[in-house]
Amino acid sequence: MKKFLFVLLGILLPISLSGQKTGSWGDQSNGTYINPILNADYSDPDVIRVDNKYYMVCSEFHFMGIPVLESDDMVNWKIIGKVYENISFPGYDTNEKYGRGSWAPSIRFHDNKFWIYFCTPDEGLFMSSSAKAEGPWEPLVLVKGIAGWEDPCPFWDDNGTGYLGHSKVGAGPIIIHKLSPDGKQLLDDGVTVYTGPVAEGTKIHKLNGYYYLSIPEGGVERGWQTILRSKTIFGPYEKKVVLEKGSTSINGPHQGSLVDTPDGEWWFYHFQSDGAMGRVVHLQPVIWQEGWPVIGVDIDRNGIGEPVYVWKKPDIKGDFKITAPQSDDDFNSSSLGLQWQWNHNPVNIFWSLTEKPGMLTLKALKADNFSKARNTLTQKVMGTSGEAMTEIDITGFADGQKAGLCSMGGKNTSLLGVVRKGGQLYVFAEKNGKITNEQLIKSKKVYLKVKLDIKGDKNQFFFSLDNKQFQQFGEPFITSAGYWKGTRIGLFSFNETNESGSAAFNWFTYNYDGPKGITLKE
Repeated sequence: MKKFLFVLLGILLPISLSGQKTGSWGDQSNGTYINPILNADYSDPDVIRVDNKYYMVCSEFHFMGIPVLESDDMVNWKIIGKVYENISFPGYDTNEKYGRGSWAPSIRFHDNKFWIYFCTPDEGLFMSSSAKAEGPWEPLVLVKGIAGWEDPCPFWDDNGTGYLGHSKVGAGPIIIHKLSPDGKQLLDDGVTVYTGPVAEGTKIHKLNGYYYLSIPEGGVERGWQTILRSKTIFGPYEKKVVLEKGSTSINGPHQGSLVDTPDGEWWFYHFQSDGAMGRVVHLQPVIWQEGWPVIGVDIDRNGIGEPVYVWKKPDIKGDFKITAPQSDDDFNSSSLGLQWQWNHNPVNIFWSLTEKPGMLTLKALKADNFSKARNTLTQKVMGTSGEAMTEIDITGFADGQKAGLCSMGGKNTSLLGVVRKGGQLYVFAEKNGKITNEQLIKSKKVYLKVKLDIKGDKNQFFFSLDNKQFQQFGEPFITSAGYWKGTRIGLFSFNETNESGSAAFNWFTYNYDGPKGITLKE
């Protein structure tokens, strides 16, 4: 429960009189945007339009679960729902599925419902549906139990016949199946329609009598976007490369979605693999020439588009606020903010928003180390610089317990927290499993802060006992991507010796170098 005026220190946050702020990416409040429009790890984005609204989903792998985002103008996004809270298969309860889980989902609207399909590389093809994008979503349905599939996309033809395309882990070939009317069964073994260099992530469209397959090729960091077209869904298909890095610095501009506006403009969302940030989201203009999309701008006139950095926003009527996916939480609600995602499946009886009203209580389960710790709550890093902070009530700690603020990316983890041992409380900093600093404290609460400078590899922890004087603590640390996800920040609580103790988090604030609606509370 936040009861203070949060003062921004050390971060340039240009705030307009309307209470909105622009930054080094996204909406610039002058009719233009800067790529990436989402400088965060919304990897493998898929976007659709339904009437005047736009909806996005992305890969989340071992984090629970797939968020659903909404936009009015294609540039400013907020999270409105989540498809699932756990994956009920072995390994997701024991933190053994790093880099597995949900790969490259697709979202579609058909028969007055939203449909989402995704594959996990070990368990198979899943789907869910909902009358509303924000949910509630039906429990996950295992459409086909099979290992080695990835990147599915459903498609319903003009006569209502359903199809589903996908590739295989390792990328390719592209296979299309017939789909049952309820979307819960594949009706055949599928037809291979295309084999290409690391061909994956297919999205299926139909326009002016042509079936179009939009396919990323060439791999995550060096790839390009290919379009196939045919008069019949099973081919044969013609091929054209429509987007490449070219002379720009935007590596691997591929895997995403072709989307139109109500007035007939076309746009393309794609990711860029950007080091520790993970795969960030760009938006490119699209024009059609001779039945093929040209994505971005064909700078060198070789017939292939290249990504733009700054561009005019889509011509969509309306006055739209500058927004970004949520990042703060005062824990006053009956549910967690939608930006939060558990690392693997949560243990719901070991966390609470009601045990101490206005606080998030994380009870400590036994774990040998941080990577095995249950109920670690995470969110995406937004932008390359920023500051996150939390207040913890530490009166419920037990011997052996550690709890606090974390930065995690792949096997590169850094912790700032409090540990209790021998009845005494210590602030500690830990880097990849080794404690680098420790200091005895006598207090009922502690304030933890991290300043992020991801590109400069100068991330730093701080702590305070009064929320006024902050002490730099621990060594500067680097962040990284890993297990197919970018670096994250989050909250943790576990016990290395037994199942006991609790930490109560009063609030969490996170400000960064991009667009954000500002809310200051007294």
